Amino acid sequence: MKDNRALNKPVGIWIRVSTEDQARGESPEHHEERARAYAKSRGWQVKELYNLAGQSGKAVMQHPEARRMMKDVERGHITGLVFSKLARLSRNRRELEDFSDFFNKHQADLISLSEAIDTSTAGGRMFFHLLGVFAQWEREEIADRVNASISVRAKLGKPMSGASPYGYHWIQKKLVIHPDEAPVRKQAYELFLQHRRKGVVARLLNAAGYRTRLGTMWSDIAIGRTISCTSAKGIYHINRTRQTGSWKWEQKPESEWGAIELTPIVPVTMWDQCNQILEEQSKKGKRPGKQPKQLFAGLAFCQCGQKMYVKANSPKYVCEACRTKIPVVDLEAIVLEELKAYFSAQERIVTHIQNARLNLDAKEKLLQTHRNNIQKVRDDMARTHKLYLEGEITSQGFGQFYKPAEERLNQLVAELPKLEAEIDYTKIRNLSAEDVLSEADQLYKRWPTLPTEEKRKIVECIIEKITIGNGEIELTLSHLPNSEEMIKSQQDLRHRSVRVHPLR
Repeated sequence: MKDNRALNKPVGIWIRVSTEDQARGESPEHHEERARAYAKSRGWQVKELYNLAGQSGKAVMQHPEARRMMKDVERGHITGLVFSKLARLSRNRRELEDFSDFFNKHQADLISLSEAIDTSTAGGRMFFHLLGVFAQWEREEIADRVNASISVRAKLGKPMSGASPYGYHWIQKKLVIHPDEAPVRKQAYELFLQHRRKGVVARLLNAAGYRTRLGTMWSDIAIGRTISCTSAKGIYHINRTRQTGSWKWEQKPESEWGAIELTPIVPVTMWDQCNQILEEQSKKGKRPGKQPKQLFAGLAFCQCGQKMYVKANSPKYVCEACRTKIPVVDLEAIVLEELKAYFSAQERIVTHIQNARLNLDAKEKLLQTHRNNIQKVRDDMARTHKLYLEGEITSQGFGQFYKPAEERLNQLVAELPKLEAEIDYTKIRNLSAEDVLSEADQLYKRWPTLPTEEKRKIVECIIEKITIGNGEIELTLSHLPNSEEMIKSQQDLRHRSVRVHPLR
């Protein structure tokens, strides 16, 4: 080891003050002045300053400043490192030992002012390791107290730190609906119910000019996370995961979770349907296939729980497990009669109209969000152009910022008339109960002449499941449709059982 009493000894100053310490009034500047004053009193030369302000003491050796310091020691640029106290170097005992071995290997010294440690002596090295043990103990105690506090706050449903889920934002420590994000998130659910593909939903949102909160393009992963988050149905779970590594997380026991009740963005039934599709896709391990050709494919189930399919050149739906069968034409006739009876009820039509009005309100909110996005992009483009004219950014930088914004603006502007036309059409089609009854009757009369694709769209809007067995057919109706599209605000599932002739 080099003699610490030597004049002109080249040393570095190590500053690490965590965010919590800064909140208690300990500033990085104070620690720096203290170390410089000590080095001056010893006649040492301060060659470098290594500032890790705000960095936790749990792990510091991989920090860029720590790496720079170690390279300076290796090349002899500094032969000593001065810091205010041992816990400022690191609170990890293993890292403290590694630092000690590293400095000893390169004949450099660690100088802690508070503990008066000099690792050039055996006693100093022993004291260094002993205090390292206490520093790690202190860190673990702090972590235990923080984790206990988090668990208690989570169970009480109190707000936690962190980013808000998409569609919400924090206002006065409460999660409330974000007026610009919520309509986009709701549209993501609607598109997923229609297309059943995350990638398609991402592509459609991007093509319409919508972006994530960070301004990036939507991806299938982002869509999957957005759809699976329970906040959209009014329940936001907190304290669910813990970090186990740089990019590794694990789920905590459910007993440690907390829940915050929110204003829902979509009905619970819509959230459940979307996540049921996600769950089925994950089990299959593959993307959903092409749209089925048979009218009730994927909807017809045997009483044993197995799906029923129509094989090639076969006129019947068949269960492979128990061989239950029913002719295609019989099942279609029975379902059509049930739907006609269902839509003949006046009270159901009133509910239908109420849902259509809710759907119109949701579309108008989406249109306002769309207009807000257009204005925001235009404002960003104007600011970028102004900076370019003032010489604040180069022509290359101007192009990097301006061209993507211009592309997004064109997408938003192209989508605007489509949204406006859709709302106009919905308003015109805002029918009375008598009109809906008349349309239902006309649909029943025209049913035999409709293409299979059109029939399939109507069936998917209305029916969630058809259970066949024991001489009965049970229809599980999901929600009521309007004349053209699926009603977006879904109702509680309604079940109807009807008697039919013995299955052949």
